[in-house]
Amino acid sequence: MADDVDRTGGGTLGEFDIIARYFAPIATDKAALGLRDDAAILLISEGYELIATCDTLVEGVHFLANDPPVTVGYKALAVNLSDLTAKGARGYAYLLSLAVPHDTPESWFEGFASGLRDLQVESGICLVGGDTTASPGPKTITIAALGLVTHGHAVLRHGAKANDRLYVSGTIGDAYLGLRLLEDASLAKSWDLSEADTNYLTGRYRRPETRAGLVIALRNFAQAAIDVSDGLVLDTEKLATVSHAGAVIETARVPFSPAAQKALHRAPELLEAMIAGGDDYEIVAAVPETNAAAFEAEVRAKGAPVTLIGRIEGGREGVRVIGPDGAPLKLARKGFSHF
Repeated sequence: MADDVDRTGGGTLGEFDIIARYFAPIATDKAALGLRDDAAILLISEGYELIATCDTLVEGVHFLANDPPVTVGYKALAVNLSDLTAKGARGYAYLLSLAVPHDTPESWFEGFASGLRDLQVESGICLVGGDTTASPGPKTITIAALGLVTHGHAVLRHGAKANDRLYVSGTIGDAYLGLRLLEDASLAKSWDLSEADTNYLTGRYRRPETRAGLVIALRNFAQAAIDVSDGLVLDTEKLATVSHAGAVIETARVPFSPAAQKALHRAPELLEAMIAGGDDYEIVAAVPETNAAAFEAEVRAKGAPVTLIGRIEGGREGVRVIGPDGAPLKLARKGFSHF
């Protein structure tokens, strides 16, 4: 990782100590050069394309100040792997840029690196370089992740066609509910949630699923895909718009976890926020009707849950959301936006 860190903060560890102690041990690929250089040297296999993505997480925006550092590290990498999954790519290598206050304790770096390591072991991706610097705060984490996909087989956002089926992986709204619970623990009682329910929902906010089991099925059958970072409705609209099409989402079909269903039963008004809230990091895919059965069979074989939630429409743009009663649902907002 780069050695241009501001040393003026007076913390207990310098940047070289931080790199050597916490990040070099997880930079095991020879491309990383032991994190002793200013760059990595990557050897790309013939017949593959390199997919690049980059996400920044800011304390107070994407994670809470009191979130365990192990979950912060895990989430920072997971959100990038979600982008790669949506492209039908497997994780290959990543670069980490970390800007934190100079008085950040060593235990935070230890936990953060442990979270990265956990997901590296699960996914096979490896840290190969980056930058570490002191800042006034808040903590800011940027990861640039690289993935590999066979030549000509990347799944893009555009490409959806009229009558394609819309599928979503996993369950929706858990992260939104988890964040609400972390901000106000009394909601658990209002929503009739057990301790296990609460832990599940907060865990979904802090440790997103990467859905690597979908990679091959998406590559083989999907015409377009996107990860759900800003909300199911808004991200589906993005996919449809760049495909010059429209989309229909039937909320009666949208998958909700048992814990989320409990909350919805007690507070049905949560529905709109759950389908428009961010941080799900599930995958929405547009699959031709002729490929639907094969797609479903392949994802079942991989143990990657997907649910049919709607379809792509021709001749119009935007998303129509159908409520549980079959009537159009007008949303106050479609998703999260920074601006």
